[in-house]
Amino acid sequence: MRKIRVLVANRPRLMRDLVLATISEQPDIEVLGELEDDSKIAQAVAESQPDFVIIALDSPNERPAICEYLLIHHPRVKVLAVAAEQDNSVFFWSDIQSAPVESSEQGILNVIRGKTRPGLQRVM
Repeated sequence: MRKIRVLVANRPRLMRDLVLATISEQPDIEVLGELEDDSKIAQAVAESQPDFVIIALDSPNERPAICEYLLIHHPRVKVLAVAAEQDNSVFFWSDIQSAPVESSEQGILNVIRGKTRPGLQRVM
């Protein structure tokens, strides 16, 4: 079985560590790497071709700037944006579709594994 390939580019460090702790021990998930610098996300995605990129969500009402770039230039990549301070997460996929995600370990794992079927919506 092919593992789900994930690149973690979430900040601050504590949130990145929590996300990594949630996914790194999962037998069906391969962590391709972690980035501390948002400016390196586009290059890392181009090089590693992950299935998912986990990034920071600075504001629950605004799509992260890198999200649109990733979904246009890498349409098969899915993006999970996690906001530490607001206990909020949003899942983005092709054609800039999005849906809220339960901000929990299980919510994150369900999205990565494709076990949730969020309603299609265009937001932000």
